[in-house]
Amino acid sequence: MTDILLATDADWLVDDIEAAMGGSHLIHRVRSGHDVAPAIAEVDPALVLLDMQIGNMGGIAACIAVWHAEGMGTLDERPVMLLLDREVDIFLAKKAGADGWLVKPLDAFHTLRAVERALVGEMTTEEPSTA
Repeated sequence: MTDILLATDADWLVDDIEAAMGGSHLIHRVRSGHDVAPAIAEVDPALVLLDMQIGNMGGIAACIAVWHAEGMGTLDERPVMLLLDREVDIFLAKKAGADGWLVKPLDAFHTLRAVERALVGEMTTEEPSTA
């Protein structure tokens, strides 16, 4: 079972991610963007999922903090995926150095596929089609 770190303060999002994973991955949760880097050091997850909206330090800021910590050598590199609120947030995800992203609303199929692809080094960088 692969460890995944999810940073969100939204309980519904945790439920959606856990349902999408179907027990195939172990989800570790933090509720604060400030807790992301310490949790990465403790858990050593294969993938980090960051919610765009976290009350005290959002996903963009947490992504930048992780990127800086990796650059300084205090954290090993790993894929970081942002869970964006809108398609226009893709610009911010790129600027923050995210390896990939999904645009909400999330559905189980696209979420699981994106996670599985990220774990083998193929990041998702587009929102699922709603057509």
